[in-house]
Amino acid sequence: MENQEQAGSRIRTSQPAAGAGAMDGVKNWWREQGLADRLIWVFLVGFILARIFAFGLYRIPSGSMLETLQIGDYVVAEKLTYGFRTPERLQVPLVGWTPVKGLPTLKLPGLRQPRQGDIIVFAYPEDRNLDYIKRCVAVAGDTVEVREGVLHVNGQIYESNFGDPDGDHSCVPTWSDPEACPAPRAKKSREGFQRGLHNHTWPFPGCGYPSPYVVPAGHIFMMGDNRNNSADSRFWGPLDTSLIKGRASFIYFSWDAEKHRVRLGRLGDVVR
Repeated sequence: MENQEQAGSRIRTSQPAAGAGAMDGVKNWWREQGLADRLIWVFLVGFILARIFAFGLYRIPSGSMLETLQIGDYVVAEKLTYGFRTPERLQVPLVGWTPVKGLPTLKLPGLRQPRQGDIIVFAYPEDRNLDYIKRCVAVAGDTVEVREGVLHVNGQIYESNFGDPDGDHSCVPTWSDPEACPAPRAKKSREGFQRGLHNHTWPFPGCGYPSPYVVPAGHIFMMGDNRNNSADSRFWGPLDTSLIKGRASFIYFSWDAEKHRVRLGRLGDVVR
């Protein structure tokens, strides 16, 4: 009886653990791969992980960020500056279908908070299946006003030289001489200016926001550089920072659809 129990014990302990067979299959498959195939697989896995945790790729479909970003620019948005956040929804690419929503999220610490001048990719607050890109013009605690078509943040003009956080932003571009102010700068359009009251004055009477408007905690105020042709925080309010996906860093491709050619001069340009 003792021998039978010992034999049974030996048989039970020698059985493979659950999943061991699958792991052995993977190991055998990996051994059969040549060096070139292994390198390709390592690259693909590394790219997928980096795509999830480190950066995103986005196409510019509209002119709301002209002249800083052109229609047809493709930009890399890195996720490390503000900290990576796991998605709260699962979305099927290309078709825009979201089968799962409301997932718990995990936020990893970033290097710094968003600041004035950053160009940021984020989920559109009114439809989180859409990605938007705008410039942060004000952060929590800042006051925002548009007076006679000119943006004021904390009482100071903010219209040009956006790439220098500590620089002078008081030069206001005009329709007659749009390049007189240092770039990146706001783009003004006579037609767009005449089209909407928000381009003249914001907040305007009856819009539901006090003047001057104070950006609430946990939010930032977003505007397009093409100020008179941009649907931004003037329409849908301040952006909750939990919707941020990354900071636009550089242009990796640019296609001019009207001229049917690549804009070679924009490849590799830093977004600022």
